[in-house]
Parts: sequence; structure tokens; C-alpha cells
Amino acid sequence: MYQHVSTSASKEKEMAGTLGSPKQEMVAQLHAFAARGDAVQLATVLNHSASLLNETGTHGWTALMYGARNGHLNVVKILLEKGCDKLIVNKSGQTALDIAKFWGHKHIAGLLQSAQGGQQPWFLPDAVEEHENYFNRTLLDRSSQKRTDSEWLKAKQTCPISVYILFSNLAPLVVSSPGEDDSSHPEVRLCRLKEEDIKELLSKSEEDLLIFLGVEKPENLMFLEKKNGSVEDDGLLAWFALNLDSVPVEQFKQKYKNCYFLQPPMPGLLQLTEEEAGVVAQARSVLAWHKRYRFCPTCGGATKIEEGGYKRTCLKAECPSLQGVHNTAYPRVDPVVIMLVIHPDGNKCLLGRKKQFPPGMFSCLAGFIEPGETIEDAVRREVEEESGIRVGHAQYVSCQPWPMPCSLMIGCLAVAVSTEIKVDMNEIEEARWFTREQVVDALTKQDKRPFFVPPRQAIAHQLIKYWIGMNSNL
Repeated sequence: MYQHVSTSASKEKEMAGTLGSPKQEMVAQLHAFAARGDAVQLATVLNHSASLLNETGTHGWTALMYGARNGHLNVVKILLEKGCDKLIVNKSGQTALDIAKFWGHKHIAGLLQSAQGGQQPWFLPDAVEEHENYFNRTLLDRSSQKRTDSEWLKAKQTCPISVYILFSNLAPLVVSSPGEDDSSHPEVRLCRLKEEDIKELLSKSEEDLLIFLGVEKPENLMFLEKKNGSVEDDGLLAWFALNLDSVPVEQFKQKYKNCYFLQPPMPGLLQLTEEEAGVVAQARSVLAWHKRYRFCPTCGGATKIEEGGYKRTCLKAECPSLQGVHNTAYPRVDPVVIMLVIHPDGNKCLLGRKKQFPPGMFSCLAGFIEPGETIEDAVRREVEEESGIRVGHAQYVSCQPWPMPCSLMIGCLAVAVSTEIKVDMNEIEEARWFTREQVVDALTKQDKRPFFVPPRQAIAHQLIKYWIGMNSNL
């Protein structure tokens, strides 16, 4: 499942070999220091060449992964202190945390988990560790306090450095380029338009199609031009999203070569980088809400957009929605439980498939939370409805925004108290118990596997890996 990393002298010589460019040799040397736990030499290299911190080598491994593989706590601490990216995925689909869990280095796994959401507070001994899923990360600070500043928003909309991401029927405009390793998989990124690119579209579009997403986080800003006396002086790079029903992509191709609208949304959106996926999750969910809720849910009257796209206000003065706070005036989020059900013996899990799944794919069971229902009760109800399996203990693991169109997937583990499967064919077409070994094969073997699970970007995949990682003897 994971690359075995030897710390022998011959292996280190191979890692720091003389082949390749000087940069590749330095990366190999850094990885050799991480693999054998030489924290002093590792720190020395990074002090002189900080840009090597997240560089990948053989099989897409980083220095953090080598340190995690061999259980070198000091190496991992140094790399985290220097701000390394903990969520880089190697060619086998594993992060450093996955590797530490697999090889049973609990002290390393604990450090990597706590680093994602800060150290676990002493006064919350049973605090749930934070896990980061696809669509969770973002380049932006939402800056919600700016949504009511109409003058600031207006100035930023005409600012020449503001970023616009364009959607057509909720499909984002993207550009593709060859991947870093010249593989067959191109790199797909959002097409970051400027005000001059969409000025004509803005003049023709309705006001409520433009959404303020936030400002770029300072650590993501490589360069920001400032002009004295202008709005750029605040140092904030604003991002907006614009959705139109029909936009000819040809008008952007002269300036942005290889641009196109990313369709269909699934699996198209899973091609984006982690940070840009989070931006799209935010933008697409809010834009989808505007498309479906143009009129007041209370009286049916016309509405106007406010607060940078995060509120719709009824235009009828006598409408009850104008009295007090009403959730109908704000973008909706639909909570969904998704759960991996574990057999009473602890060595098997329950997976199911819907008719629309690709042949051979099985996934976790899932369903919407009903009004007045807790997360745990929703888990128990949905599992029994779909599979006939009764569930006792249920516990939260992590969550994931899912912009299809605006769900929040709440990931849980659940322990079955019965084992006989009775599938509701209206919900799913099949459900089975799979052994731990079968699941490991599905995750790691590309050929000759009897079934497969959703890709790593889906929370179902992460729940399955979380269960596998709970057994450090594997």
C-alpha cells in the first residue's frame, strides 16, 4: 500500500544520487535527511533553500512523508514549524497523515492531526480532531463584514486587480495546462478574469448574478500592485463570482488560451486544486440558491439582492419576511449524513451502490437530515431505511461542503447491532459487507480489484480510509 523507505546507506545514496538537475539533487538530499531522521542537516538545508520544503521526489513523496514513514518526530516538527503543506497527496493517493497511521506511528499521526486545527485544548479532552476534506480549503477570507459596505463593494467591482470567476449555467470557466510532470493529466485551474474582461457582461447582466466571495488571504498573495489614492491602498484583493445562462467561451480564448466551461460538474469539479475547489464550492452553492429562489418564499413577491449576494430582501413593504430575521432570506445549506457502518465484529464494513453509480463502484450510505432530527438519529434511520441494518453507536468524524447544489456532508462512523441486509430497492440497488482486506485492495490495487470506491476527493473515500487507519497493525 505504501512505499517502503529504507534508511540504509545504499538507499540514501540512491535518493541523493548525482543524476538530474542540481535542484533535483538537493531535493533528494533533503528527503534522505528526512528519511534517516537527521533533523540538524534537514534544518540547515531548509534555512538556505526554503523553497524545497514541499518539493516532491520519487512517487510524489515529500520530506514530511519520509519523516512520517520512519517515525522521526523531530523532523516532522521542524517541517510543520516551517509551514510545510500537510495535505499534499503522493502518487498513491496518501498524505503524510495517512502514512503515519498506516505504519503505526501514533505520535506522528497525533501531531499531524492537531496541526490541522490547532492543538487540542487541555480543557476539552474528548475534542473531535479536525479533518480537512476536498472542497474545505480555500484561498479566500470571506470578509463577511464587507458585505454591507456597498461603497467598498462598488469600488472593488471596478478595481483593475479584482478577480472574477465566471460561471455559465453553474459551470466554472477554467483553463488547462500540462501537469508539472508532463503526465497525461492536465492541470485544471480557475480562469481568473479581470474587470476589463467582463465589463461588457456586467453591463448586460442582472445585478443579482454577481456575488462577493471575499478577499484573498495574505499568505496567498504573491504580488499586489498598489496605486496611491485608490481603493487598492487597503491591500485587499477582492474576488467575485458571476453566473450567466449562456456565455460564448470563444470571446475569452484569445486572451486565455485553452479555457472552457467545466462540465459536467461531476466528476469535473474534482479536477481542481484543493484551494480553488473551496472557492468553487462557495460560489456555486450561493449562485445555485439565487437561480432557485428569485422570488420571496413568504409572499411570492419580487426580491432584491443585498449584502454582496448573501441576502435576498422582499420588495413588498407589508411582507412578514421583513419583520425579524428569517432564514428564507439567506442562502440555504442542506445537511446530509454520510456514514460508514461497521460490522459488530469490527472487521467488516457496509457499502452500497445506487443504480446511477458506475459499474463496480460501492460507497457509504447517505441521506438528508429531517426536521427535528439529530445527526445520530438520522444516521440510524437512513441506514435502516436503505439496508435494513440497525445501528447503535454513531459518532461524527468530519464534514465536507458538497456544491451539488448546496449540501453539507456530515461524515460519521456507525456500529451495527444487526447484520442481515434487506435492501430498499427504491433507495439503493445493492448493499454488502466487505472485509477489511477487501477494502484495502479496493483502495490500493488499480488492477484485478472486485470493486472500487469513490475517489479521494469524496468524503466517502476519506471515511473508509479513516476506518482502515484505525488499525495500526495493517
